Amino acid sequence: MAITDDLRKTLTDPTPLYFAAGTADLAVQQARKVPALIEQLRADAPERIEAVRNSDPKAVQEKVTAQAKEAQATVQAKVTEVIGAFDTDLKKLGETAQDLALRSVGVAAEYAVRARETYEKVAERGEQTVRTWRGEAADEIVEIATVVEAEPKAKPKAAPEAKPVPKQADAKAAPAKKAPARKPVAKKTTPPAK
Repeated sequence: MAITDDLRKTLTDPTPLYFAAGTADLAVQQARKVPALIEQLRADAPERIEAVRNSDPKAVQEKVTAQAKEAQATVQAKVTEVIGAFDTDLKKLGETAQDLALRSVGVAAEYAVRARETYEKVAERGEQTVRTWRGEAADEIVEIATVVEAEPKAKPKAAPEAKPVPKQADAKAAPAKKAPARKPVAKKTTPPAK
């Protein structure tokens, strides 16, 4: 029965849907920034192209060569430092390996916690987005209902003659119930993230 309960809980949990809605909301927010970035690139492009055209190929080559030599010297120094500091004692080597493994587990746990927090933040944003969507729809429905209720009611006509209902095992016709008016959903505000 535990598997059935787990499945039921998993299938009824709205958090993944809220996460998807939050992701969509973030994507829309980022997409709104694209036109400004394109305009900025369009404005900067002629200056950059002109700078490339005016640069001396030999100066660029010398600069790249100098950077490559500097990087090579740095890498060689680091390798020499690591090899020179490498402890040949097997006990120390084992302790170092164990320490690295424990650090890796700690880092992995930290990343898992961060991923969970990010997932929850995006899901919370999605929940707010969905509530906003629902709230807007509910507001529109309330406005329509207000307009409909405000219209003057027509004078009731004479009641039509009742038709005889065939009797079936003492069945009584239930009076029609009027649907309750929907109230607008209160928008929930969340405290700012710490």
